[in-house]
Amino acid sequence: MMIRVLDSTLREGEQTPGVYMDSHVKQEIARLLDAVGVDLIEAGHPMVSDDIRIAVRDVARLDLNAAIVAHARSLRGDIEAAVETGVGMIGLFYCVSDDRLDTVFRTSLREAIDQITDSIRYAKRLNPKLMIRYTPEDTVRSPFINVVEAASEAVAAGADVISVADTTGYMMPGVRSMYDYVSRLREALNARNADPVIAVHCHNDRGLALANALDGCRAGATIVDATVLRLGERTGITDLAELLFNLHDGFGENRWNLPALNELYRIVSKYSYFPISKNHPLVGENAFTHNAGVHTHAWIKKNSHYESVDPALVGRRSSVCLDNMSGVASVKFALERMNVPDIDDRMILCLLNEVKAIGRRGRAVDEAELGLLVRSYRQSLTLLRRAE
Repeated sequence: MMIRVLDSTLREGEQTPGVYMDSHVKQEIARLLDAVGVDLIEAGHPMVSDDIRIAVRDVARLDLNAAIVAHARSLRGDIEAAVETGVGMIGLFYCVSDDRLDTVFRTSLREAIDQITDSIRYAKRLNPKLMIRYTPEDTVRSPFINVVEAASEAVAAGADVISVADTTGYMMPGVRSMYDYVSRLREALNARNADPVIAVHCHNDRGLALANALDGCRAGATIVDATVLRLGERTGITDLAELLFNLHDGFGENRWNLPALNELYRIVSKYSYFPISKNHPLVGENAFTHNAGVHTHAWIKKNSHYESVDPALVGRRSSVCLDNMSGVASVKFALERMNVPDIDDRMILCLLNEVKAIGRRGRAVDEAELGLLVRSYRQSLTLLRRAE
């Protein structure tokens, strides 16, 4: 079955401390997400503030291919606010862990399920065409039977999607397996004649969000949540670029415009004031940059020696870094790529010495500076010949 991607940069992403984006910025990000080919865009939680409600409405009014999703508590006021924005899908949430029911909601599981199902039915009455996702928040740490009871009754009430939320990044492949959890949940729901779409929402507290998300997909989850730059609460959730590429490469999902990720990440970084890490896979400055001399020499002979990802797939090209780790092959490669004429061994060795000296001072030499070094070398050579 096709795996759909829900991007939550505009909702979960804005829960990153210090991140706020104006409506016009959110609209542009939504357009860029649509250009990438994301299937669902979670635009915000309308009851949080008037600004967010207006922004969700503005995004919902764009002529996009992606379905627009609003976040809501299992409360009628939240549902009314979400429906009024004109979205095509609402994501309702209500935690059913015994501890949360006792200490936060001060209610029983039965009363919680009644509130969940009433909310779903109410949303469907307001708009029968709405898709409804129900998320038992902190799913994987809640008693399994509570999750099954709440999810099965949610489906009977009209929920289309059940989302497995690893709200605290608790899961761990091979130890507390998302694959096993999703498989068990699907079996338990099927035994109750419930066959909803299963989604996974994985936080990155242990650095395992992507691994857990892919494990969920292997088990049959067909919606997976992500954000640009892994934005979100605490350490964020699954990174969008990493997810899309791995679904493309490992699951045969070839529907996305991967080169469009570069502009999307640039814009989100600019307006969230959240930098793109240089070593971020796929979109980071160093993602396809080769450095050490022996390493670079082998890569020049055959790119696949040190690349398992074709940079062209994401609209990038490989490069070499020139610093104290560089060798002859790196300098020669850079000069040839720059179409520098009359390259000889003496020039390469002289330039390599300069590059290494600059590298030892703590920075790399880019093409522009290498061009200056070439000019300086030739000027010195000309003066030497005149002196002779």
